[in-house]
Amino acid sequence: MKLQVLYFAWLRERIGLGREDVITEAATVADLIAELRAREDRYDLAFSDMTAVRCAVDQMLMPLDTSLVGAREVAFFPPMTGG
Repeated sequence: MKLQVLYFAWLRERIGLGREDVITEAATVADLIAELRAREDRYDLAFSDMTAVRCAVDQMLMPLDTSLVGAREVAFFPPMTGG
């Protein structure tokens, strides 16, 4: 499947992209992360501490075990703080 993957804040800085189209066979967000980490060191570094990363699937916050069936967009970003 083809997904648009978005990266925000320091994830964007580490990966060097704000967005990209990804062809994947990943079943879940966690599987997608594993595929991305295996690509290159920059992805591995960006996703090395998953306690500092949140994700949204089609603009809804979701856990990493969320299925990607029917998804069009996955976004990764650090936790947000209020204030």
